[in-house]
Amino acid sequence: MAISDGDAKLLWGRAAGICSNPNCRADLTAILQETRSYNVGEMAHIVARSEKGPRGVSGGGADTYENLVLLCPTCHRHIDKSPEGTFTVEQLFQWKETHESNIRSVNSDVIFSTFDELKEEVSKLLYENHMLWDSYGPNSKVAEEDPGSNAFKIWELRKLDSVIPTNLKIINLIEANKSLLSIQAYKAFIKFKTHASSFEANQYERIDNYVTFPKEFSEVFEL
Repeated sequence: MAISDGDAKLLWGRAAGICSNPNCRADLTAILQETRSYNVGEMAHIVARSEKGPRGVSGGGADTYENLVLLCPTCHRHIDKSPEGTFTVEQLFQWKETHESNIRSVNSDVIFSTFDELKEEVSKLLYENHMLWDSYGPNSKVAEEDPGSNAFKIWELRKLDSVIPTNLKIINLIEANKSLLSIQAYKAFIKFKTHASSFEANQYERIDNYVTFPKEFSEVFEL
């Protein structure tokens, strides 16, 4: 049984394309434009797929998100080649849990004094996502002028390792500074949260009621 597309995307999205080893944290999605390929990480089995593999058990481990951890090739090789017991199942599960939790909580402790300060930081993050959309999205210049380009693959990757984590940063920033919001800004924020949740879910498994980006949010938070 191979790793499903949904499980692969879930792992990449929740790890934000970063090695889960706390002593590494390498960016796993550097794009090599010249060769139209990617310097990507590896979806490592925590419990080996084979009974005789590293950290193997009777029957072998599953090819599912729950049994996978995102690592760079160097860490994956080092962990699996190390003497038995050097890296335990419990340790790898803890790496994964801590790393993914940290990704989802970035900016949750950042406090601003004024709404203008909050707005400026949110605007910067929105700009990052807009730049990715403009550069690689379905309506980008490169996608329209060269249908054979790798823009589609880059966009699929960037949605997981950049857009979703950036949306989380925005949500955490605003949640930590809700006292600075007017009623209008709060309503726009709730709509953005709904969109971000819908956007993320739609990457892992296509959903019927996908919520698009709310225009009101950009009107309130973009500079």
